[in-house]
Formats: sequence, C-alpha cells, structure tokens
Amino acid sequence: MEKVLVANRGEIAVRVLRACRELGLVAVAVYSDADRDALHVEVADEAWHIGEATPAKSYLNIDALVDAARRARADAVHPGYGFLAESAAFAQAVMDAGLRWVGPRPAAIAAMGDKVAARRVAEQAKAPLVPGTVEPLAGPEGAVAFGDRHGYPLALKAAFGGGGRGMKVVRSAEEVAAGLESARRESRAAFGRDEIYVERYLDAPRHVEAQILADGRGEVVFLGERDCSLQRRHQKLVEEAPAPGLPEEVRVALGKAACDIARAADYENAGTVEFLYEPATAKFYFLEMNTRLQVEHPVTELTAGIDLVHAQLRVAAGEGIPAAYDTVVARGHAIEVRINAEDPGARFMPAPGPITGWREPGGPGVRVDAGVRAGFTVPQDYDSLLAKLICWGEDRDQARRRMLRALDEFQIEGVPTTIPFHRLAMLDPAFVAGEVSTVLVEQGMDLSSLEPAVLDGAGPRTAKAPPRRLVIELEGKRFDVDMFPQEPVKVPDRTRSPRSPKALERARAESGGPGKEVVKTPMQGTIVKVLVAEGDAVKAGQTLVVLEAMKMENHVTAHQAGTVSGLEVHEGETVPTGATIAIIEAA
Repeated sequence: MEKVLVANRGEIAVRVLRACRELGLVAVAVYSDADRDALHVEVADEAWHIGEATPAKSYLNIDALVDAARRARADAVHPGYGFLAESAAFAQAVMDAGLRWVGPRPAAIAAMGDKVAARRVAEQAKAPLVPGTVEPLAGPEGAVAFGDRHGYPLALKAAFGGGGRGMKVVRSAEEVAAGLESARRESRAAFGRDEIYVERYLDAPRHVEAQILADGRGEVVFLGERDCSLQRRHQKLVEEAPAPGLPEEVRVALGKAACDIARAADYENAGTVEFLYEPATAKFYFLEMNTRLQVEHPVTELTAGIDLVHAQLRVAAGEGIPAAYDTVVARGHAIEVRINAEDPGARFMPAPGPITGWREPGGPGVRVDAGVRAGFTVPQDYDSLLAKLICWGEDRDQARRRMLRALDEFQIEGVPTTIPFHRLAMLDPAFVAGEVSTVLVEQGMDLSSLEPAVLDGAGPRTAKAPPRRLVIELEGKRFDVDMFPQEPVKVPDRTRSPRSPKALERARAESGGPGKEVVKTPMQGTIVKVLVAEGDAVKAGQTLVVLEAMKMENHVTAHQAGTVSGLEVHEGETVPTGATIAIIEAA
C-alpha cells in the first residue's frame, strides 16, 4: 500500500491525509466545485475533481470516487466519516476495483450500519438492548403500536444514519406521522436512504461509547470509552475521555460488550460501539455501532497515546494490532469541542459564509483539527463543522481549564461559531461536576446569556459585522480595544411603482407597514416543506416552512399571529439568504 485516496472533505480529510504522509504514503484528495480552494486540497500530495457541490454529485457519487481512485492509480481508499463511510456498496465497489478498503468488510458494514440489523447482532452477543423494532417502519401505524405497548417518548431513527441526523423524538401518537416524515426527509438528504426504525427513548441518560480495534482475524481490543452526552438536537457538541464518574465495573463490562459485538459481526479495523448509560441504575444499553472513525476519536488518541488513523492504515495493510494495545490504560483526561459555523444565540442556526479571520490557539496539551482557514467560504451544501479543539490535562479539571484558555485564544471572524456556547458549557456547574446527560444542554443549561449573531426582525436576518480590534497605549500600558460598528442608517430607496400588486404588498410591509411582517429565509437552502397556504391564519411561533441547509432541517416560524397574505416559495425551491417566504398580516 503506497498511495491512499481519501474520499471525504473538511477536517477529517485533512486529518487522514496528514496521517498518510506521516507513514510515507502518497496522499490523494478529492474535491467538489465548492471545495476547489479547500484546505484538504492544499494538504494533499495530489487532488482530483469529482463533480458539483451537491453531495449526490460528488462526495456521495460512488462511480466518480472510484473513477478518481483509478485515475490517481491509488492502492487504497480511506472513507473518513460521514458521506459514504458506512456504505457497504461503496466499500464493495472499491474492493471490486482492486483497491484496499480502509475499514471493515462490506458484510460487517451492512450488518452494523443498518441499525435494525445491528440490534440482531447485539442480541447474538448478549448485549443489553433498549426496546425497539427489528424491522424498518412501513408507516406511522407501526410506531404508534410500539408506543402503545412500550410508552412514550419514542426515538424515530435513520436505519442507515448516524450523528443525530434523521432522528426525531416524538412524545405522543399525534406527533408520530409528522416526525416520521421529517426523519425520512432528513435521512434521505444526509445518507441517501430513508428507512426509519423506532426505539423507546430514554429521557436523561448518558451517551457513553467504546472505541475498539479489530484485525479481522478474531483479535479485538478495547481502547477506552468516551462520554458524548452534551448534545443538542441529538448532535454531539462536547466529548471527553475517559467518561467522568463511570464505575470501574461498568467500564469493564461495557468494554467487554463492545468487543463481543465486534466479534459477532466479524469486524475488522476501527469502530465505535455506542451505549446509553443510566447512572441511577448503573445499567447500560446497546445503541448502535459506527463502522468508521468517529469525529471524537482525538480524545481517545490523547488519553491512550496511540494514533488511530495510523492503526487503521496498518490493519488495512495486513500488519495486525500491536501487542501493546492489549494493555492500553487511559492517562489523564481529554475534552473535545466541535467548532461549528452555527449561531448558538439563535437556536444553533447553521451559518455558511466567508471566513475573514482565523487564529488558532496553541500551547501545551492543545490540539486543533481544522478543515478551513481564513479566506475560505463555508458552503451551505455540507456539514457545519469547521474544526475540533481538543485539550488534554493530567486530570479532568486541568483539561477543562485548559479548554477555557484555548477557547479564549481561538479567534474566528466572518461567521458565527459555537465558541461562545463552549465557554458557557465549560463553566456550567453540572458539567464542572461531571453530572452530564443527553438533555443537559436543552433542559439544564442557562443559555440566556448567548446573544444572537443575527438580528431578528420584520426584515431579513442580517449578520452583525465583526468587531475591529485596535491596539492603543495609555501611560505605557497596552490595551486591545474591540470597535463594534454601529448599525447602518436606513436610507429610503427612490420611490418607484412596484411591478405587481404582490410586489406592492411586499414593499409596503418592508417599509414598516402597520401590522405586517415579512418572513425571510435566515440562510441559503432548499425549501423541503411548505406548511401554510395563502389566506391561512397562523399563530406566533407557528412553522411556515421547513428549510434544509447544511444537512439539517430548520423550521422558519412566524413572529406574530395573523393571516398569510403573500406566499413566495414552493417545495423543492433553492432560496438565497434573505429571500421572502411570506407576508403575515396581523390579526
């Protein structure tokens, strides 16, 4: 194995490409139209174009990726995570082309990547399971019947998904049909499949996962656990290793269960077995297995002292697992936060756009895995993850304090990011005490101090200009001063006759007409669902349309009660930021 093509983008592509070069392998990148100037393209030894920005025409296009590998004369393909990383069809296509696949065999991907089939494997391995269906849902009736037997809330989950996408929690039978439809749409957009299954939803568990490595010949090692409980909308925000406060007997049992499941699946290469843990009962339940590298793998690397990507490549090359991995013991503590292009003060709204400034933190125990840099425009076609900030300490409190210091040093301009949220999280009393759960962010944290980076109003949501930093000296002492530009003064446009009655209506509303509100798109995206019609009466907070952007669904709501007097969009339409959705006339 001398030349590896990395079939991915962003920070994980950068991470794997660097590992390849460290091992003396030729590192090959692929890129879409939106990524011609991306960091992963610059890091690679060579790069090949694979298609348009739309994932289906580039990073989800199996034929284009295999063709690029052939043209590049690569020996192997590493899928990273997301996109086709858990596609058995892609793995098989790579192998059929005579290339090595850096990951598990297609059969194991099919068994464990299908969350329903994975439950069967876990049953075979005698792992504890949350009640759930063994077949994908044909319609809402199956989920309603399940809820009648086991009670609510329920989790409707993408059978071929992960990362919280394609997952909806429903708390009554009346919510099932809409939740199932939304889960299918999101799953189809993110993974190209829309099969959904149902599980009993545990209200406030911890999310604990086990990192394993298997050589494909029966040897499986447990490399430690991670706690990934801090989540929003089932998307992980903060991860750490080892899991704080986990009893040693639970840690041992969890690791054994993970290895048993991997053996039952005839697994090869790196993988993660995820569990839900209830501290009150000290019981854990199998959730799913990710047949790939995880976003949060760096916290295991820092505490275990191993390079997981190097290990993946060596197992794929047939070198097996080093004997030292059998006795890995966690040293110290590591915390990772995801730096996303999202506005935490505006319900974590995705925020694509140009990055005008970028300065990473440094110092002992600080690692940054980034996929962007200053000057790059974050596309709306992909995930909002910009970088991962990982801090290691001799114990958890040192790692947490080091993270606070690093967050203060991390400077990103041009797009709002999740950095303000992470500062808040590191100081939250429950997090400081290690008393975390999957609902802590949404139900236990006070996020009221997070200010939106965008303004809500009758007009378009307009991004605040970033501050300008000036350096001044006063009596020999240096001061850094942030200058915040004032809001621009509105100058009325020249008066002219609108071209149509609808345009006139819109112009009156935008100019502050009494009782009128213009609802606009908060970002570029695709209208996947229109929930109102012309003339409908709506309530304040009612969802008007569902906008898909950066692989997530966002509900755009009315800010006042009234009547829809102008509906400007239709399902399937791609809209820019600030496009008019509807005019609401006050009741």
